[in-house]
This record gives sequence, C-alpha cells and structure tokens, in this order.
Amino acid sequence: MPEYEPIIGLETHIQLNTATKIFCSCKADSWFDAPNTNICPVCCGLPGVLPVLNEKVVEKGVLLAAAMHADIQPISFFDRKNYFYPDLPKGYQISQFDKSLAKGGYLELPMPSGYTRRVGIWKLHIEEDAGKTKNEHGRRLIDFNRCGVPLVEMVTGPDLRSADEAAQYLIRLRQLLRWLGISEADMEKGHLRCDANVSIRPKGADYLNPKTEIKNVNSIDAVRDAIQTEIERQVRETEAGHKIEAWTLEWDEDTGKLKKMRSKETEADYRYFREPDLLPVHMIEEWKASILANLPELPLERRHRFTEQYGLPEYDADILTGERNLSDYYEAAVKTYQGDPKKVSNWLMNDVMRIMNEQTITADQLKLTPVWLAELIKLIDANTINVSTAKSLVDKVETSGKSPAAIVAAEGLAKVSDDSAIRTACQEVLAENPNEVTSFKGGKATLMGFFVGQVMKKMRGKADPQMTHQILEELLK
Repeated sequence: MPEYEPIIGLETHIQLNTATKIFCSCKADSWFDAPNTNICPVCCGLPGVLPVLNEKVVEKGVLLAAAMHADIQPISFFDRKNYFYPDLPKGYQISQFDKSLAKGGYLELPMPSGYTRRVGIWKLHIEEDAGKTKNEHGRRLIDFNRCGVPLVEMVTGPDLRSADEAAQYLIRLRQLLRWLGISEADMEKGHLRCDANVSIRPKGADYLNPKTEIKNVNSIDAVRDAIQTEIERQVRETEAGHKIEAWTLEWDEDTGKLKKMRSKETEADYRYFREPDLLPVHMIEEWKASILANLPELPLERRHRFTEQYGLPEYDADILTGERNLSDYYEAAVKTYQGDPKKVSNWLMNDVMRIMNEQTITADQLKLTPVWLAELIKLIDANTINVSTAKSLVDKVETSGKSPAAIVAAEGLAKVSDDSAIRTACQEVLAENPNEVTSFKGGKATLMGFFVGQVMKKMRGKADPQMTHQILEELLK
C-alpha cells in the first residue's frame, strides 16, 4: 500500500473593516441589522446605477499585499464574474481577474513542532461580497445586507501538507489581519471565510491529482476537521480503485460529515470580462508610499526581535506577539521598568492577562497601564512590598485606576520588616495551633508553609516572608 501525501490549498475571503461598502455609501458592517435594511440601489444592482470605488478598500488591500510580500501592481482592473445565484442580485460579481491589485507573495508558517512552511500566494485581489441565503422551514430566504461589503480574496498555492498546517495558516493569517487593523477576522461573523481544496498523491510524486473543494466551514477547528475527513475519504476511495472527482463539498459541523453540493466550476464558467463602469486603479508611487508608511513591524518579525533583544523564550515571545496591542503594552512596560525583561513578561502573561481574560478586554483597555505595571515591579525590587501584596495590587489598580504606589501608601501595604512585630505574630500563631506544632516536631515539615501563611494572614500579607520563615524556624527549635 503506497503512503499518501495530502496537497492542500486554501481560498480565503477577508472582510475589510471599512466604514462603508466597496462601491456605495451603505455601512459595511451589518451583522446586527435586520435582513435587507442596509441596502441601496447600487448594492442591490438596480438598473441604471453606477458603482464608485471606496479608496480605503484599496489602501487596506495594499497593506495586506505588502505584509504578504506580494508585488503591488502599478495598474489593476475590475472585472465582472458572471454567475447566477439567488443572493447575487446583479447576476455578476465585481471582482478582479488577470490584472489584480497584487501578484505573488507568501506567508511563513512556523509550526509548533519546530519546522517552518512557506505558503505561496497565487491570487490576491479586491472584490465585493454577495448576499446570504438561509434555509428556514422549507423556504429559502435571501438577505442582501452583505452585498457590496468589501473583500480581499486570497488564494494559496497547493503548499500545505496536513490539516494542522491549514489550521495554523488560518491562525497566523487572522493574527496578521488584526495586527494590521484591516479586518476583525472573526470567522463566526463571516469576517474571515475559508474554502479548502484537497487532493492526495503518492509520497514523492510531483504531479497534482483532481481536487475537491470544501465549503461552509465556519471555524478554524472545523477547517481542520473537514480537511482531515476528506483526506481520509480520498485515501479510502483511491485504495478501493475509485477515481476522485472534482466536486464541491459541503461540511456539516453537526454531523462531522461531508456531502456533495455540485460539480466544481472552472474559471471559464464565470465568463470574466472588464467592468465597464469602473476606471482602472493607478497605484502611483506617492500614494503607495503614503499607504506603506502605515505598515507596522509584522508579528513574526517582532517575535524574533523579542527573543534577540530581550532574551525571551520562544514561548513568551509567541504569546506576547499574539495581538499587536499586547505586544506594544509589553514593550512600553519594559522600557519604563529598565530591568529584567523576563520579569515583566511573567507578570504580564500571568496576572495581567488573567484580568484581560476575566473582563474580556484588550491590553489597550486596561487601567493598569504599562507605566504602573513597571512601578509595581519596582516596588517589589525595592523590597517595599512582597509578591503576595503585589498580586493583590494588580486587581486593586485595575479596579480603582490609582497607581500602585498611591494604593500602598493609602492602605499601609508596605512590607513589615520589623523583627519584633513579626516575632510577636509568629509566637501567637504557634500558640494558637499546638496540634500542628506537635505534628511539625514529629517530622511533618510541610506544616512550615501553614505557619508562614497564618502569620501572613495575621499581618495582612505585609510580613517579610524570608524573615517570617527564619523566626518560625528559630521558635520551633
């Protein structure tokens, strides 16, 4: 039995977060709108209307093209892609075909197991979205709100070799889109949609076999599961001597099964021709330079820099560059602290991100600013407060919006290093717990943690832990 190699390419549709649609002034984000309320004659394709290109769509498309290392074209055209479907009111979609906004490009894909896969980009162009079709109680309902929403369609080469690689590609793409600020990239809301083309071949072969296309996948986990299911199906079919047909398949997430929708279209089926109602897009150098001036340091570049400049482990650097505002927060805190960058990373990934997760907020929405996080760590370094107090301060700063130093002063939280005060508290704890003292002297050494905890509780967490431990050892002897 030969060993098979999956060949996978992904087609992604990325909804750009512009205020208005691509060719009219209707608002672009209509997720919460009632059906067919966010529409106009232009996006409904009524006779006699003329589209007008939204400049911001081009600019966001250029930013993505640059981040994908694609060649931004000096001139591009719009084309009509002709097909007939109930949610496409014009009977064609305004898209780009052979003269698109950008050519080529790639995305480096560092895999958790340690290797890197380079995924080539075959197509990157801008276009309008179609509407939505919903089946309900035996009826097919049409919502045109999404018609004319701006998209970037991006198609990879057949460069992915497993369902896990496909999932990782979507994770990194989503990260990049949010990092650039050009899309919310929420798959559940349709901001990022993905179709997967899947085929198999014997390992070592250099030809491509017929592929199937998987549609209706609404999450990264669903993409992974659907692709893996199709790979296994194609292996079974091939081993049984059957040919793989080029079908479009639909993924049913509830049952975890694929079913045939229709035979797969080819480009010839769409009868592309130039859009007569729109002028070519001329990307003059001055305009291009003004757009690219807003291109930030990219996440993988920053991840590498964090390991080199700050000496962070790969794990820390990957977490801290997951979102751009979190990455900016970390760097601002490090620059203010001017101490061990790993210490800042520990506090941010544990205590600060806990608050972010609990409150469902991003780093730029925290009341605990990078300056105040640095101040809190400096208070520990200066032996003003202990770690236990510092951990409680994280929540107090976030709740009150006051600086750590101000809260320490107002609540008297500074660490107590007075030998006599700590000794008195230790003596009281031992007197209050005679059974535990007997057990400790009988060899149960783990009770030392209990005694330290009781002293800290009695002194409201302000006792110097090291001094407390030393005094307790002395008294217990």
